[in-house]
This record gives sequence, structure tokens and C-alpha cells, in this order.
Amino acid sequence: MQRKRLGRSGIVVSDICMGTMTFGNQCDEKGAFRIMDMAFDAGIDFYDTAEMYPVPPDAKYVGATEEIVGRWLKTRSRDAIILASKVAGPGHGWITPPLRGGKTSLDRHHIVRAVEASLTRLDTDYIDLYQTHWPDHAFPYEDTLRALDDLVQAGKVRILGCSNETCWGLTKSLWTSDLHGLARYETIQNNFSMNNRRFEDELAQACRQEQVSLIPYSPLAGGVLSGKYNDGALPEGARFTGYLRGGSRQQRMAKRFVNEKSLAATTRFQAIAAAAGMSVVTLAVAWSKQHDFVASTIVGATAPAQMPDILAAAELTLDPAVLAQIDGVSRDIPYPMG
Repeated sequence: MQRKRLGRSGIVVSDICMGTMTFGNQCDEKGAFRIMDMAFDAGIDFYDTAEMYPVPPDAKYVGATEEIVGRWLKTRSRDAIILASKVAGPGHGWITPPLRGGKTSLDRHHIVRAVEASLTRLDTDYIDLYQTHWPDHAFPYEDTLRALDDLVQAGKVRILGCSNETCWGLTKSLWTSDLHGLARYETIQNNFSMNNRRFEDELAQACRQEQVSLIPYSPLAGGVLSGKYNDGALPEGARFTGYLRGGSRQQRMAKRFVNEKSLAATTRFQAIAAAAGMSVVTLAVAWSKQHDFVASTIVGATAPAQMPDILAAAELTLDPAVLAQIDGVSRDIPYPMG
């Protein structure tokens, strides 16, 4: 397992990160423990969760994922694990986090309440990387960063990161931290996959210039790149199957991922993977972590059987000819995600 530094911090992590969003919903605790054990045994020391996991509306209750991760942590040395979590923030129409009575502003009150609750559920006295799950552009960045900086100074959090942030928001936050001498965002966790390369338009260069690391999520484009939605299939238990059968907001989210262009691109990526002698899952994870601005790619699983193809990407470097073929699909079908 290769290792990379998070931003300018002193934290170095495996270049594959175990995501936990499905734990407590699509994956029960026994399965979650098995998946995390397999990841750890393969050399993955970086685990990402959030206060609002598992994601509603299917979740029985938010916070269950952190509780599962916390119980698993007791089976390992805490110092052997780099743990990341998040404070929700507003969902900007994609999701309404059912936390604190629907109040999700990134002000001091909500940040402090969120981190204390996460520390309790995780049963630990510190979080290595604490991230804002969604930005709060209507609230002063200075106030948010001062509250987060206080957590760093208190030792409850080691470093900070953001998620689902814009290029403007990232550069604004970095400028604010520099101006006021506050801890800065060392990482950004955004959607990035062969079906969604928008990060390369602007944010990639900002990360390079400012030494901020991308921790991409959904390298399989929400599971679309696995091929399970090909030919109009709606497999039972799959995330977007439920969304496509749900309300208008859920359908809008699902159709960003599952649409004519994304399925056409997926079919071509599958052919590239087969010709290269690997699964498209392995291809997608290897492609993601091979970018210079990426520190660690977040992978998720709902069953232990999915792990071998993910772990096969650990020491894999894609041939330039394969990368060129992937780029060719991206030129022919730009922006498959709506």
C-alpha cells in the first residue's frame, strides 16, 4: 500500500481510504467489521465517516455509522488508525441533514455540538481529520474557521478539511486562514471519478498551487461504473434504485449519476478494463489515486466480496496507453454526470 501526505500536515495515510457510509444501513455491523478488517490487513490505515452517516432517507438513524466504527476501533490500536469525520453543514438542496432539529449552520454552536457527539459515538478523544461536510457560504468563513481552529488547539482535532466545496470556497477559506493565522483546510473531499472529472477544471490547479490534497469520493460514480445499472437495470438494494423510485429530490440526485451518457461511458470503460485484464472497479480506483493532486481515494463497500477488486488497485499503476484510452472516452462523452 502506497502512502501520501495530507496537504502540508504531518499526517501520512494509505492512498486508499475506507469509506463507511453504507455501514448501519446497506451493510450490517458484522459485515462492516469484516470489511474494515480486510482493509486494515491489506495496509489501509485511513477510515472516513461522518456524523450524518448512514445517509437518510433509508437510514434507521444518523450516527449509527460512527458507533459501528467506534466499536471496531476498540479492536485495533487507536494510534494505528487515521480517522476522519465531518460536521454536516447545509446540504444545498441535495440532502437535508436531520441533525440538531434541522439546524446545520457551520457556526461555533453547531460545530462544537457536532464534534462532541462524534467523539462520543466514536469513543475516542480525538479525530485526526475533521471536515465540513457541506460548505456554508452564507456564513462568515472566519467564524467557522475560528471555531474549528479552537478544536485543533484543544487537541480534539489534528487537522481540518472541507468537502463538496467550490473553487471559490476553497480559496476563500485558505485566504481567511492565512489572514487571521488560523488552521487551514489541508484536504478537500469532492466527487471525482472517470464519469465526473469536473474537479480537473479549476480545483485541481488550486490544490496543486496551495498544497491541498483531494480525497475523492465515489470513484465508482456511486456504483454506476461497476456496471450494475447497465441496460436499464435497477438492482434491489442498490443506492440509486431506491432513489429512482423515490421523490423528486431523490430522483434528481440519482439521475446525475444514472443517465444515458454515464451508462454509455461506463460500457466503454468496462471494455478498456477487460482489455487490460482487470475489473472496471480496479481500473476506476487505480485511475483515481494516480492523480498528483490526490492523497487517498475513498472506496466504499456493502459486502466483503467487493473488497478484492478494490484492493487489487493498491499497488497498480496504469499503463500510459490505458490512461490515453480513458481520456479518449472523456473527450467523446464529456461530463457524463448531469
